[in-house]
Amino acid sequence: MDNRIFLFLATILSGFALIKVPLANSFLESVSIVADTIGILTVIIFSLVLIYKGVRSLFNK
Repeated sequence: MDNRIFLFLATILSGFALIKVPLANSFLESVSIVADTIGILTVIIFSLVLIYKGVRSLFNK
């Protein structure tokens, strides 16, 4: 099994964590929109990579 798959899953989880982190009432409140955007893009991109690798693995066997 490709060990990078676990790295991709960890990256997706960190993207969800970045989306859910509470930044209200802190000095980082101004970068809340940027953090959400980066988290959403991370989840979407690495989810698509996992789907691509899964489909490619199905058709290579």
